[in-house]
Amino acid sequence: MKNKRVVVGLSGGVDSSVCAYLLKEQGYEVIGIFMRNWHDESVVLNNECPWIDDSNDAMLVAEKLEIPFHVLDLSREYKERIVDYMFSEYENGRTPNPDVLCNREIKFDIFLDAAMRLNADYVATGHYCQRTETTENGKTTFHLLAGADKNKDQSYFLCQLSQEQLSKALFPIGHLQKSEVRAIATEQQLVTADKKDSQGLCFVGKISLPDFLQQQLQPKKGRIVEIPTVLEQYLVPVTTEPQSENDIFRSASQPYSYSYDMGKDKGEHNGAHYYTIGQRKGLGVGGSPEPLFIIGTDVKENVVYVGQGETHPGLNRLGLRIPAADIHWIREDLALSEGQTLRCEARIRYRQLLEAVTLKVINGDLYLLFDNKQRGIAPGQFAAFYVGEELVGSGVIS
Repeated sequence: MKNKRVVVGLSGGVDSSVCAYLLKEQGYEVIGIFMRNWHDESVVLNNECPWIDDSNDAMLVAEKLEIPFHVLDLSREYKERIVDYMFSEYENGRTPNPDVLCNREIKFDIFLDAAMRLNADYVATGHYCQRTETTENGKTTFHLLAGADKNKDQSYFLCQLSQEQLSKALFPIGHLQKSEVRAIATEQQLVTADKKDSQGLCFVGKISLPDFLQQQLQPKKGRIVEIPTVLEQYLVPVTTEPQSENDIFRSASQPYSYSYDMGKDKGEHNGAHYYTIGQRKGLGVGGSPEPLFIIGTDVKENVVYVGQGETHPGLNRLGLRIPAADIHWIREDLALSEGQTLRCEARIRYRQLLEAVTLKVINGDLYLLFDNKQRGIAPGQFAAFYVGEELVGSGVIS
């Protein structure tokens, strides 16, 4: 029987290198492709992850493993689908996660299509997550599970994948610890064995976010206003007193509302669109007994609202809402209908510990009510929900 063909996204890092090695050892016909998605190094810090070095390392790994190697330039698509999205979200006062979109729109869409044109059966990446499948009544369901290495689990970044995309995906190192991956790379004398993990924006590297955003979003001086903790009347969501379960979900999920006259002027910022809820660094304002955290931004009025300390009421909320159009179920068979609830766990950012939560659909929208208050819930973030080890769905926070 003809060996199945797998196209591996060789990034020039140790994870994808070992990914390719393991697949070849398992008998697959392996092709390595390096995705060149970014050209501008002017905003990359410390020359980390320059694409030319990564490309060379990927090529050396392919030569070592004796597999075909190609470079695929997707910079135009990356700009249109990821970078432009990022600029637009920040401009509208939202907090984007370009890495989540990169997996949905680039690696498992455009890159997947390119692999299929090479008659591949699968694409593979070096993500620390696992994929299993079950078949019942002739229908196969694919399951996206957390990686075995809990310190490296990257399932969150794949929270927008579909059943169709998962059916073509392989994650060969998901069952391994990072230390085991490095040991395999050392044993096989791969040039990437001791290479540092990449940081920062997917395919771009560790960036200066203000410099990056200023490529499109011009600085605009505005005021920083501190909201005192004691102003409880301003920190209660704008809603009626909860009377029903639905009202409790809605009330907990309603973002807080502030105005300039609620607090004390603390200084000047360079543009509300550069900041996000929960952010601590980058304000350039001191002199407070406790650290200042951003608790709200108003891009129309160009005001940044801050509060003192990690326990400030404006920084912590019990709930969030995902509009109907932004709900995504990986496990379509678990999708909630109107009025249904689901007890599970969720996270709103990578590396956050999973938190107990109740999901409920109200008027088509999905509401999440956590057992414990969550810090820095911001519009534009992705909330991902898990049943046990399985990531079953996600959505964009309103």
